[in-house]
Amino acid sequence: VQLQASGGGLVQAGGSLRLSCAASGRTFDSSTMGWFRQAPGKEREFVAAISWSGIDIRYADSVKGRFTVSRDNAKNTLYLQMNSLKPEDTAIYYCAAKQTIAVLTSIYSYDYWGQGTQVTVSS
Repeated sequence: VQLQASGGGLVQAGGSLRLSCAASGRTFDSSTMGWFRQAPGKEREFVAAISWSGIDIRYADSVKGRFTVSRDNAKNTLYLQMNSLKPEDTAIYYCAAKQTIAVLTSIYSYDYWGQGTQVTVSS
């Protein structure tokens, strides 16, 4: 599976962005997908994950109520809608995939990673 994240950019605090992650390969619709982020000088952290069916979803506490993860299996695409953005959301955002039915929140659980897209939130 190859993953290509896009949609990052510069936005003011309180604004919104929608990230996309396009996947190639035939296993997208049987894979759990995740979003992670890494701020400068910090470790990569979990943001959100969604099961292959889209029914089971997990969020980090820091983004609950502001971010929404979704997927379109017909388009092999994962999304992250980010609203009410804060300066502390500034990071490189990565999408990841694991062929499993479990919804995973650990970076060590995922097999495939995209290249990342930069999100910068100004105050």
